[in-house]
Amino acid sequence: MRMHKVGKTLAALVVAGGLLGTAGYVVVGSPAGNLLLDHGCGDAEERLGEVLAGESVLEAAPDGSRSGESYQECDDDDRFVVAGRSYAYDGSRQSALRHYRDRAAAQGWRAVADDCFSKPVGDTTGYLTVWGPDEGTLQAEIVADRDDGRWCE
Repeated sequence: MRMHKVGKTLAALVVAGGLLGTAGYVVVGSPAGNLLLDHGCGDAEERLGEVLAGESVLEAAPDGSRSGESYQECDDDDRFVVAGRSYAYDGSRQSALRHYRDRAAAQGWRAVADDCFSKPVGDTTGYLTVWGPDEGTLQAEIVADRDDGRWCE
């Protein structure tokens, strides 16, 4: 009888260990587990957002702009960070692009496309993009992620 009870206990421990191991893999090692543990914006993205928002090119409003409003966001799914500024603006797109081209170059940004510039920011690459003017609003924003994604190349 004693051997039978030990055998059952040992079998139960083996099964429990197997279940714990499987659960551990699901939580830590599988793509689904990775999503659960590595999802959403955290302290690193918050710090990156502060670095992006501190870029002085965002404060360099073009002539004719009014009432700039700053914003800072992080996408919880892909964890890219955006910091920008929007302005009421009645000027032309060409004038706004010329303004940001000059300011961006003076501050170390490199032209990647007509309306997009890149620069090392923090420990990744930031991409400055000029949007608009659409319906009287002009936006200048910087986007970056920890994976060093290419946002306008």
